[in-house]
Amino acid sequence: MEAASLFLQILLELQEEGWFRGFLDALHQAGYSGLYEAIESWDFQKIEKLEEYRLLLKRLQPEFKTTINPEDILPEISGCLINQECEEIIQISSNKGLMAGAEKMVECLLRSDKENWPKTLKLALEKEESKFSELWMVEKGAENIQMKDLEDDEMKTLDVQIVYKEEPENQNLSQNSCPPGVPPTYSPLKPRNYQLELALPAQKGKNTIICAPTGCGKTFVSLLICEHHLKKFPQGRKGKVVFFAVQLPVYEQQKSVFSKHFERLGYKVAGISGATADNVSVEQIIENNDIIILTPQILVNSFKNGTVPSLSIFTLMIFDECHNTNKHHPYNMIMFNYLDQKLGGSSDSLPQVIGLTASVGVGDAKNTAEATEYICKLCASLDTSVVTTVRDNLEELEEVVYKPQKFFRKVESRTTDRFKCIISQLMAETEALAKSIFEELGTVTLENLSQIQNRNFGTQKYEQWIIAVQKACMVFQMPDKDEESRICKALFLYTSHLRKYNDALIINEDARVKDALNYLKNFFRNVRAAGFDAIEQDLTQRFEEKLLELEDISMDPSNENPKLEDLSFVLQEEYHLNPETRTILFAKTRALVDALKNWIEEHPRLSFLKPGVLTGRGRTNQTMGMTLPAQKCALDAFRTNRDSKILIATSVADEGIDIAQCNLVILYEYVGNVIKMIQTRGRGRARGSKCFLLTSNADVIEKEKINICKEKMMNDSISSLQSWNEAVFKEKILQIQSHEKLIRDNQGKVKPVLDKKNKKLLCRKCKTFACYTADIRVVEECHFTVVKDAFRERFVTKLHPRPKNFGSFEKKAKIFCARKDCLHDWGIQVRYKSFEIPVIKIESFVVEDVATGAQTLYAKWKDFNFEKIPFDAAEMYNHAQDLNLQGMDGLE
Repeated sequence: MEAASLFLQILLELQEEGWFRGFLDALHQAGYSGLYEAIESWDFQKIEKLEEYRLLLKRLQPEFKTTINPEDILPEISGCLINQECEEIIQISSNKGLMAGAEKMVECLLRSDKENWPKTLKLALEKEESKFSELWMVEKGAENIQMKDLEDDEMKTLDVQIVYKEEPENQNLSQNSCPPGVPPTYSPLKPRNYQLELALPAQKGKNTIICAPTGCGKTFVSLLICEHHLKKFPQGRKGKVVFFAVQLPVYEQQKSVFSKHFERLGYKVAGISGATADNVSVEQIIENNDIIILTPQILVNSFKNGTVPSLSIFTLMIFDECHNTNKHHPYNMIMFNYLDQKLGGSSDSLPQVIGLTASVGVGDAKNTAEATEYICKLCASLDTSVVTTVRDNLEELEEVVYKPQKFFRKVESRTTDRFKCIISQLMAETEALAKSIFEELGTVTLENLSQIQNRNFGTQKYEQWIIAVQKACMVFQMPDKDEESRICKALFLYTSHLRKYNDALIINEDARVKDALNYLKNFFRNVRAAGFDAIEQDLTQRFEEKLLELEDISMDPSNENPKLEDLSFVLQEEYHLNPETRTILFAKTRALVDALKNWIEEHPRLSFLKPGVLTGRGRTNQTMGMTLPAQKCALDAFRTNRDSKILIATSVADEGIDIAQCNLVILYEYVGNVIKMIQTRGRGRARGSKCFLLTSNADVIEKEKINICKEKMMNDSISSLQSWNEAVFKEKILQIQSHEKLIRDNQGKVKPVLDKKNKKLLCRKCKTFACYTADIRVVEECHFTVVKDAFRERFVTKLHPRPKNFGSFEKKAKIFCARKDCLHDWGIQVRYKSFEIPVIKIESFVVEDVATGAQTLYAKWKDFNFEKIPFDAAEMYNHAQDLNLQGMDGLE
């Protein structure tokens, strides 16, 4: 900075002609495009607007560097940095570690002059499915958020069954068996009789849910339906099919399958996912192709922004894993649009609907009648009046799909856990340090902190508390901004360290002490390599004081995890009985997957298994997750490498991804609901398959047995529905749809409770008072102005760079905070009818409660439920007349 100051000083003393243009050209060539534009147009608003994001990033820096892998997001944000900075980030990440690289990335972003870097960072985080994106708030960058990977949520872990597919991937149409470099040839398969049976109602044009076991070839059935559908159209008319897949690996697989099958027939196939949506026109892709593979959020977003006005452009919609069609899932958002069109009496044609699933589920049903009602609601959501299962060709299906033997094993936990005691003590000390920060503040506290005593160490609930505190820190305000920054940074450091300790306890519960300790040692090694401030030094020293004792515990055989001993026994026994056994071992978190892999590789009697790993893409606070190419490599390696006898996976492997024959599935502390049980059971496909559930919790075994009962209940309910008269079924579906639409419509009409207390609006950047909510008026339902003349003294104007008319408004000028050291963008000045009025945007302000001083941020006016008074021309006219009279009184 001193060098830059000296450079500018010398620059200003130059006498040579053309120095200014030369300086601008040099800035542009060096990559400082934002600064170049600001100086050339003499408008620094865009750069100054970045200040609020710089403040937020400084505050979040401790969490950023412990969560983000800079090498993953660098390709996405490189355009916001100088080339030299990108090279430095890569070099530091390589030499000093990822945490140091992330810290360097923060430093570079704080210097960036590119106005789009906050949004670019947001999109990069979402693309990598980083949990940090929840903290990085950009008002207008989050429209295309993908579905979250739930594999680390302990409330939603899963269960299993297994099926067997006799022939080696007769239906795995996406698998390339050709040697590398040899172009694959495609020969269509001959359908089995049960597949023809499953396809028949759909081929007759009926909206259908196809419910059949994983591994029986439902994708192939959907190809049969799709081909029949496209060929039935007469000359001059064309069908258009959309196939939805929720998970990206499944999307990629199905896109490959449909392309190979249909392009040879002359049909055009294309796909759009969240990873590619920014680079293509959704409208053009849909218009120019016969079959479109989509992740469902793409279509939901297209409805919102109007690029796809109606579902009538499609003639067939296929929903993979259709049991997800409930609540606010994107599938249901799509079907709400469909049902509004159907029940609204529209004359436009609607597409045929097909759902594919291994299990429709039963929800919370306690008996067959309740289960039947649940399935009817799913049918109503998908507008289907037929549930198709294999009935006439059951023997053929059973030759292909086998149910395995299932075994439950209650395993013991450690009786004493010295590692947990020491880590819990360190966590308590760190909590106390965090609390001391609040004691400095006196009466000022952060929401959610008081709940700390209700959180148990080593649980997902404790992590949720950490996230709640971090989010509260983001809107924490103090008059002294330096003090505010110091306090928030300290709290982020303390909570980031607490999270790592919490992660280590979760690993320790189900794996070795050694694995949990290595996780912490690696974390503190990275902390040392990156920036090392006083708080980090103190926390590192506290850990290192306990390190020798923790090392002793990790090497003491008496602290071995009994759960692992039982897992070792099962694996050794099964491979002794059958050396050709192929295994999938399911675990609930990625950190545990890594720990189990290390344990197997280091175990003298299990290392021959040569474990592979398959985890989700989303970034978590334990590990960085696997990229899509890495997932593909892991699957291909397990399929082709016979030396790798075990694949350790999280929930990413439970739905839709085709995995080669396995005859052993082990569920390691891994249980959930009946849908997941049937899905995951479908991963084992060899004759004589077995499924083991290993858990220390007797309730888990009981829950698994309940799930088996629920599966029988589901099958009985489906059989009952199949015996109904189809007209009766359709009438039942229509009743449910009409009732649900009524509820949906009324929910939309429920007005939120108005907050009638007067509030202040403060400039979000400098906290200068702007106006009271009582002075705000709503113009034409969605524009907000301020009627008090005193407000005009609090902003300055500058001619709008793109003046234009929209509706009744003529855009005249931009308005900015009047403080010269702020000039924050507040909105625009418009001519409306005969009035010149300001139109303000809520995202430029902080709302402060007059009575309590509590401050709240709003991204949109609709989220702010204050009493909105309509704009009244008569009020404005009378107000102007009063001002004129006051002026005349002054003259007199």
